[in-house]
Amino acid sequence: MDPTPSVSYARRLGSWDAAMIVVGGVIGSGIFLTPAAIARQTGSAAELLAAWAVGGAIALIGALCYAELGTRRPQAGGGYVYLREAFGLVVAFVFGWNLLVVNHSGALAAVATVFVQYAGAAFGVTVDNPGPWAVATIVFLAGVNWFGIRAGSLVQNILTVLKLAAIAALIAIGLSLGGAPAPSAPAPALNPLAFGGALMPVLFSYGGWYYVNDIAGEVRDPQRTLPRALIFGMLLVAACYLLTNLAYLAVLGHDGLAASSAPAADLMRRAFGEPGARLIAAGIAISTLGFCNISMIGAARVFQVMGADGVFFRSAGRLHPRWRSPNVALLLLAAWACALALTGTFDQLLNYSTVGDWLGMAAVIATLFWYRRMHAAEPSAFRTPWYPLLPLAFLAVVLWVVAVTIWNHPRDAGMGALITAAGLPVYFFWRRFAAR
Repeated sequence: MDPTPSVSYARRLGSWDAAMIVVGGVIGSGIFLTPAAIARQTGSAAELLAAWAVGGAIALIGALCYAELGTRRPQAGGGYVYLREAFGLVVAFVFGWNLLVVNHSGALAAVATVFVQYAGAAFGVTVDNPGPWAVATIVFLAGVNWFGIRAGSLVQNILTVLKLAAIAALIAIGLSLGGAPAPSAPAPALNPLAFGGALMPVLFSYGGWYYVNDIAGEVRDPQRTLPRALIFGMLLVAACYLLTNLAYLAVLGHDGLAASSAPAADLMRRAFGEPGARLIAAGIAISTLGFCNISMIGAARVFQVMGADGVFFRSAGRLHPRWRSPNVALLLLAAWACALALTGTFDQLLNYSTVGDWLGMAAVIATLFWYRRMHAAEPSAFRTPWYPLLPLAFLAVVLWVVAVTIWNHPRDAGMGALITAAGLPVYFFWRRFAAR
């Protein structure tokens, strides 16, 4: 018997910390860049705003479902834990495999690279080789989070408040500068296929609320805190996104937004010239750094639970005896993300993972039906309203958007399916390895 006492997570985060993790996990660089791509896939300002409104509603439904799941199982690991209990370890591992190989690690590498580029732009410097600087960013954040959840959440709170301030300034300047959305040509009839294609990047921009469930084992009074943080956080994000798009439309119009490669910079450039563009570049840098931080916090907890389950390195399953951080999992995650950043392979990997990412989220939502059936008598501090209509609506929209994405990008979807399938032999290898 191991004489060393087991170390568990400490519940140190309150409602404000959890809400900032929700907001910080959703808002990265997407709202500063993605609206231009959405404008190119929509026929009018009304259709563009409808896409962001629908995406926000779907994300809020997902957050409501995660709120119930989190109150039922308030422990580290989030979706991995729910899938393990509902559908078995092999399904949970494939979900975690995608997070490890592509989704979380690839997003961390990609957004760290974006942070470096925008930080350079804020200082008027062109970064020709952002890879080493992205590695330094990842290593720095891993060092911060080595000292536990309080250190990581303190950094997160500061960065999230700063990013919200940057978005508020962008909205205020855009609406005051433009006044009202610029007139455009009559809108063409709605094309459901094109609208579904536009929803995927919208949903991608709204993704990330689930990070707070990954750290549920470190949230105080999770039965009350998690639902409050998820609902408040997603409503705040949706309001920010809709108002930011209104600001873009007020200044650039739908056609100008569609023609822009960097709408936030174009808006600020019209208001204040190049200093304005550099100012918003600083805001984007802050926002992306905050996303990197919460991505590292959440992902490391998932991999720690996988290690404890014996389907990842056993050492990754242990916590630091003093700081109660998943320090080995942090190092492994940071090492893989650094490798992706240096090789520049993350962009293509993220393209491959988009479909799998949302299918994984749909699978997690589907566990709610299992919990309701198998644990009907189990008390739950929060229950998803209008069950089962809302979870079914979430699944229907996600499957529709995924089908449209597969139709439009069959090669990327096929590669994503291969990456997912590769997780099965790895699972059986780990199970055999752990049994020795």
